[in-house]
Amino acid sequence: MLKRVKNLVVGLDVGTSKVACCLGTHQEGVTDILGYSLVPCVGLRRGIVVDIEETVSAISAALEEAERMSGFMIDSAVVGVGGVHIESEDSKGIIAVSKADGEITEEDVKRVVEAARTVSLPPNREILHVIPKGFIVDGEEGIKDPVGMSGIRLEVEAHVIGVATGAIKNLTKCVYQAGISIDDLVYAPLALSKLLLSKKQKDTGVLLLDFGGGTTSISVFEEGTMIYSNVLPIGSSHITNDIAIGLRTSLDIAERVKKEYGLCDPSQVAEKEAIDLSKIDKTGEGEVSRKYVAEIIEARISELFSMVRDELRKIQRDGMLPAGVVLTGGGSQLNGLVDATKEHLRLPAQIGLPVISLSGMVDKIEKPVYAQAVGLMLWGIEEAPHFSLKRLNLKNLPQKIKDFIKQFLPS
Repeated sequence: MLKRVKNLVVGLDVGTSKVACCLGTHQEGVTDILGYSLVPCVGLRRGIVVDIEETVSAISAALEEAERMSGFMIDSAVVGVGGVHIESEDSKGIIAVSKADGEITEEDVKRVVEAARTVSLPPNREILHVIPKGFIVDGEEGIKDPVGMSGIRLEVEAHVIGVATGAIKNLTKCVYQAGISIDDLVYAPLALSKLLLSKKQKDTGVLLLDFGGGTTSISVFEEGTMIYSNVLPIGSSHITNDIAIGLRTSLDIAERVKKEYGLCDPSQVAEKEAIDLSKIDKTGEGEVSRKYVAEIIEARISELFSMVRDELRKIQRDGMLPAGVVLTGGGSQLNGLVDATKEHLRLPAQIGLPVISLSGMVDKIEKPVYAQAVGLMLWGIEEAPHFSLKRLNLKNLPQKIKDFIKQFLPS
């Protein structure tokens, strides 16, 4: 019999290759992990739902497994948003300070951030987040928190993250059909940053690189806030596909070759070193050169890092982030990726580890593949008072989805 617990917060990461779930509570300054799950998912491509039935099935399986592990019932979750439909741009908001004495209030800050939302978007796109980068009071720049200051004009420079309305509707439809409601929709790297980035890293300048199955998201933080983000259409599954083609073998064997024998640097492999495919899988035949496999991986990794550098050049940060690169996502476990990152991006690099203390079931939760789900749970804990779907123009979405589902139910 499943129990209910007060203040339960659930993070749900619906990714291209898997659905991960993490649930926990936060009491007296301690975050306690009560359960987690990880199930394969084939219902998405590059972070976008392409098969609702498969996606609902994977979400349901992940929720059931997490409930079984924890013994607690899941009613709602903080859901991560990612994929190649994500677009971001900078915006600016300007307002006149409302109080006669010129003192800036919380309400003024809300109004100026709202003013920054007035960017021109196509009809099929919505704004997910408006992230203030800095405020300007009467021309004075570099202000982080203007509340209590005096001035006549308040401006904000913000980073705006937009999403495709159709992609969001399909994702939320899948979650609702799996039987739970949505507490909040969050751009996944924002949630990841709560788990993997220290205040010092975010202040100094750091690149968070989430190497997922179908996509790689890049997020640059500086002076404590996200200043740039984008999603690249390359993930670890592309490496698996390349190996399968190169070795003329199945995707399952290619995935195991990548995980067990893959390296990012061919120079570290002896010419004569071979991989016996029959030992990996009984359907495998013959031997293949491990160096050749490394060359396949290196080619795709080089392409990825070339794209990352192009993104960093757009904001004049190529090789200019003192806190370096923090790697996460399932693809970050590829052998030699940290060294390859250092070489290609000319920056310090490390695998992301939790920067906060977690208790409870933490034995496997530190693996990169769970990072996003844990980060979403932490977002829910810290942002719970501000939960709202109103930031999207989807206020009536839950009822609309329920009405949509009723069309297919027997009367």
